[in-house]
Amino acid sequence: VVCLMHPRQDLTHHPLVPPLLRAGAAVWTQHTRSVNNDLSLLHEQALLDVAAGLAFLREQGFASVVTLGHSGGGPLFAYYLEQAALPAGQRVTATPGGRPVPLAEAELPVADGAIFLAPHPGQGRLLLGCIDPSVADEQDPMSVVPDLDPYDPANGFAEPPQSSAYSAGFLARYRAAQRDRVARLDAVARSALARSREARAAFKESGRAADRRRSVAPRIMTVFRTDADPRTIGLSIDPNDRPYGSLFGRRPDLINYGLVGFGRLSTPEAWLSTWSGLSSRADFVRCAPGVTVPTLFIELTGDQAAFPADSGRMIGALGAADLTTATVRGLHFGGPISKGEPSGNDLAAAEIIAWLDKRHELTPAG
Repeated sequence: VVCLMHPRQDLTHHPLVPPLLRAGAAVWTQHTRSVNNDLSLLHEQALLDVAAGLAFLREQGFASVVTLGHSGGGPLFAYYLEQAALPAGQRVTATPGGRPVPLAEAELPVADGAIFLAPHPGQGRLLLGCIDPSVADEQDPMSVVPDLDPYDPANGFAEPPQSSAYSAGFLARYRAAQRDRVARLDAVARSALARSREARAAFKESGRAADRRRSVAPRIMTVFRTDADPRTIGLSIDPNDRPYGSLFGRRPDLINYGLVGFGRLSTPEAWLSTWSGLSSRADFVRCAPGVTVPTLFIELTGDQAAFPADSGRMIGALGAADLTTATVRGLHFGGPISKGEPSGNDLAAAEIIAWLDKRHELTPAG
């Protein structure tokens, strides 16, 4: 059985389901508790959801269970497989925000294989690459530090769809400033969690309703402008076959100022666990040495989220002795790059089925 899962998305109708079924594999698609609403997504809790699904599949008698992580499902399964392979006493015991998580006590079945299709480096690492460091005031979405503005022609921006050209010096300053902004947001999140802990302690001592209210009051972080990766508009930076634009559309210079984007609303806990590229443990490269089961890694040549250098680092970090890599033409979510071409999902399906057939018994219908 092939298990598809994503920390935030519903994969019930994933395009790989029909070809896998036709090839003779059973397919299991599963949600986490945060599907379609990542406001409070804690990756450590999502690992328990993965474990529940894999344990159920073992109980149903499947001899082989293979995980298939597409996009954000890749780092989710990498994190799970790393933790499942560890002795219980060495597993993570709390989220980055300090919430206890019972991974040591949970049954975490180890899969028999892992497939990664266009995995990005992790929700946090992804956001670290596309967060806009030119935000001058976290309370003002229009505030700009001019010297860091990726959409200012003075810094190399060109009118879409012409590819922008940034100097090495600007990109170095830009990447450092992205880390600085994430670090500031981490500090905001940790401060909010400290206030919640203080309120819980006060309620435990006083029993006062006012302290209890303070302890449960929601604190929601609003993070402006998170569609600003120079690679999406500067196509000569880590080049591949990708078209101009981000995962969200063809005009990142406009989308960046709108409602859509990664990590735009988050609880402090979810920010640290999922969206912080400095604090989240759901980092593919960090987890990959612990992925030792037979592994297939498929890169898409037009990927707008996992760029060639990202894929190279992820592949290089994997701990599997039985490691197969493949590259197929397609966009991040498996669409065709050009009209009339086979889709990336169709090409990936052929690679996946051939890889499965060499290692597991497939039973095609008829």
